[in-house]
Amino acid sequence: MKISLKRIFRSETTGIFLILFLICLVLMVVCRETFPTSDNLLSVARQFSYIAIAAIGELMVIITNGIDLSVGSIMGFGSVLAGFLMHEWAFQVPVAIIIGLIGGGMIGALNAFFITKLNLPPFIATLGTLSIARGLAYAITKGYTVPCPDAFAAIGQGYLGPIPLPVIYMVIMGVSFAVFLSRTVVGRRIYALGGNEEAAEVSGINIKRIKCLVYILSGVLAAAGGIICAARLGVAQSTLGLGYELDVIAAVYIGGASANGGSGTVLGAITGAAIMGVIRNGLVLLDVSPYWVQFAIGTIIVIAVAIDQFRAKYNQKRQLREVKA
Repeated sequence: MKISLKRIFRSETTGIFLILFLICLVLMVVCRETFPTSDNLLSVARQFSYIAIAAIGELMVIITNGIDLSVGSIMGFGSVLAGFLMHEWAFQVPVAIIIGLIGGGMIGALNAFFITKLNLPPFIATLGTLSIARGLAYAITKGYTVPCPDAFAAIGQGYLGPIPLPVIYMVIMGVSFAVFLSRTVVGRRIYALGGNEEAAEVSGINIKRIKCLVYILSGVLAAAGGIICAARLGVAQSTLGLGYELDVIAAVYIGGASANGGSGTVLGAITGAAIMGVIRNGLVLLDVSPYWVQFAIGTIIVIAVAIDQFRAKYNQKRQLREVKA
């Protein structure tokens, strides 16, 4: 029993799955008539899918010991840009989506410029672009909701068999970036940079290029999440993604990423988003005031980071004991 508990504690992903299982188990008991239904579970999966997609990009930034506070605003900007092009200029859906993704990537590139060229701290740089991206979204729409064509709405509202399309997109992106991070040279360099930036630079890794890459990818994936969310709603609005940066960052930290960089997995980030979605759904089913949702999210972020710090100290002490032995 002791060995198995130690393994669970040391394995980030196993521990996260255990937490998700326990939360679901509690909700199945408390809300046994509403929570465990297939319709509700698929609805929860669809709702957290776009958060999970944005969390994959945020994960790569956090692995490099950075932070991207602009993801929520980029979700709004990317979706509004695509929606505006389809509605006002009659752009074809695929073309508008591609331009929306490019727009998100450009905000990510702006983040990278501020951080790598102007040497601004990631917190300050992305706090600035949070406002820039949101301002652009308001400027494009002038505060109005932009209706989207049915072909675009089908992207977020359709199904592949019984599975909602947004869940399919999440799985495809999750598998793709899990392979990218674990099986490619660039992915290993991202982890190396977060583990020890000075050592990574000495070993010949182009630090600035890697940072540029992760912030651009974060912007593209945030825009992708926003576009999928807008498609699900059937409209693009400048307020989309408002406050979602907290959900995205919380998903990454809950998923086991270290606040000190160098660790974290795509599966963990997606599971973290699932935990957030299940908790949010559970609060709704329990008829808890929505005002408590943000309280819960903030509390979860603090707990997740505290657990990460405790785990790091535990592993450090264990390694010291092994060296002395």
